[in-house]
Amino acid sequence: MDNYYLKVKEYLLELEYNIVSENEQEAVFLIEKEDEGITNVLVACNEPILIIESHLFDLKEEKCEVMKRLLQINRDIVHGAFSLDDTGKKVIFRDTLQLENLDLNELQGSLYSLILLLSEYRNELIKMSK
Repeated sequence: MDNYYLKVKEYLLELEYNIVSENEQEAVFLIEKEDEGITNVLVACNEPILIIESHLFDLKEEKCEVMKRLLQINRDIVHGAFSLDDTGKKVIFRDTLQLENLDLNELQGSLYSLILLLSEYRNELIKMSK
């Protein structure tokens, strides 16, 4: 694991994220920063990458228009993108970073991208989830 787990934990704490739970053996964190709209964000050290993932909502029946709009919004996302889970029913935000040369600014940029996405498109995402 090359101390990536400890490095990522140090960065998360320095960025003042609340670590809700962690599993050192699995190298996984669940973080939140409620005042910035971040809840239940998974951060996983999965060598050689760091995965940042947040479940946003479940898809309902009218998938085509929602998927089209999500792809349009993807153009505006600085880091990461909308994705679907393996079932094709859960819309998630997902970003990946290289662990080998990960620095604080890079992790901060990815998490800020999620914060910006949620603040800018909050109402539209809520509407899509209904």
